[in-house]
Amino acid sequence: MRDFHRPGRSAVHAANGMCATSHPLASRVAIDVLREGGNAADAAIAAAMVLNICEPQMTGLGGDCFALIKPAGEERVVALNGSGRAPAGLDGEALRESGHRAMPIRDVAAVTMPGAVDGLCTLARDWGRWELARTLAPAIRHAEEGVPVSERTAFDWAIAARDGFLSPGAQKIYLKDGAAPAVGDVFAAPRQAEVLRRIAREGRAGFYQGEVAEDLIDSLRALGGSHSLEDLAATRATCGEPISGRYRGVELVEHPPNGQGATALLMANILAHFDLAALEPEGAERVHLEAEAARLAYDARDRFLADPDHVARLEHMLDERTAARLAALIDPRRAMALPVAPATENIHKETVYLTVVDRDRMAVSLICSLFHSFGSGLVSEKFGILFQNRGAGFSLIPGHPNEAGGGKRPMHTIIPAMLREGGRVTMPFGVMGGAYQPAGHMRLMSNLVDFAMAPQGALDAPRSFSDGPVLKLERGYGAEVAARLAEMGHRIEVPETPLGGGQLIRIDHARGILIGASDSRKDGCALGY
Repeated sequence: MRDFHRPGRSAVHAANGMCATSHPLASRVAIDVLREGGNAADAAIAAAMVLNICEPQMTGLGGDCFALIKPAGEERVVALNGSGRAPAGLDGEALRESGHRAMPIRDVAAVTMPGAVDGLCTLARDWGRWELARTLAPAIRHAEEGVPVSERTAFDWAIAARDGFLSPGAQKIYLKDGAAPAVGDVFAAPRQAEVLRRIAREGRAGFYQGEVAEDLIDSLRALGGSHSLEDLAATRATCGEPISGRYRGVELVEHPPNGQGATALLMANILAHFDLAALEPEGAERVHLEAEAARLAYDARDRFLADPDHVARLEHMLDERTAARLAALIDPRRAMALPVAPATENIHKETVYLTVVDRDRMAVSLICSLFHSFGSGLVSEKFGILFQNRGAGFSLIPGHPNEAGGGKRPMHTIIPAMLREGGRVTMPFGVMGGAYQPAGHMRLMSNLVDFAMAPQGALDAPRSFSDGPVLKLERGYGAEVAARLAEMGHRIEVPETPLGGGQLIRIDHARGILIGASDSRKDGCALGY
């Protein structure tokens, strides 16, 4: 139990249904859907579409999504991949010949097809109860009427404006007189409301065909892209099996490639060789071991993970013998030299995650993203849809599994997750934050398993992340921890923004209740009924 003398929040407890999202309006919409008879899939879709308006720097109709779905009355988990592919005309060799050594970030070459709309339409068709018109009604209303900008959203928005993330076309929509909106200013997107109406009426065809599709492709072509209507129309979500591994008797369920879930599983296998529970939960020794495990696991990610049709040596990456060999490289007292430079250069950034569990115990773990803040910073001319820059996750190393190429899905950072115990799903969860996500999954699971933290406390606890040459420490760590890590050979940096966010719902099967928690690093909350 938390110390009620100190700042913090309590977890939310309910019996019938629960949601946890990164914005209160999205949480309220999800609970309304559940109370009115929709299921977890309907509620997740409704909340995700509202987040497009509440957190436009993080997510949007032009982005991608992934989901893990546990159907009602079953314990199997389905992995839904709603990530788009590169246009057929993307050519890694041509980019190299034009002088690029790495994928450009805020450039039309980094724009991949938007997969989120088809992913959410697939989720509705295969798992939902409601028609899309009903599910999307709250998002249409909020897009038309506008929503007050919340504190974390305003913080991120101001950084995007300061650092020039938005193209001139995007600035007309997302800035006012060259400035980001302040906390409490109302942001509306009536042109996106019209797109949502078309999706509500026509399903995926309202987005991937007709006037909206023509706006997307005409705008990309005008920017110099090779994108075509055929590329867009071919965008399809796929469903398959998740991947999983065990840590201290708990099964961690992750999304398979092209997501980076295998990185979290490798980290868990490496850290299983160390007695984390014997360490101080916020001490330097734990931070050090996690940083070293992350360096090794992320190096493997950058070597092997890619489009499912091109991924290399996934079984080797998940083999416990691989983890044992890597664990043996870790000195508990000294930071190792950095592995080779990453083969996938632009692994970042902005994401929304939400989870919903309904009264029938269907569970949805859903994550959506534009990749970097406001994606590519480019927008469609007529409807003002932001294009993601997920193609920045490709490599330009010739012959690499994740080498940029036409029709390929890039290696993806966004990963929904679940925990399973005794064969039953006990917690859908996710931790946002681009590259941080696998490390965040491991940190959260370790907080719960190794240190028996309560769900809300496990999310709110200080975080660290070995990000390339630096070890990022949130301000929640004391100066003595930073000093000890520096002595071990780490280069310490306090990041401008906190490390990710997160949501979870614990399913207490024995008592028949749900326990929801939402990270204090974001503006959101868990709600139940």
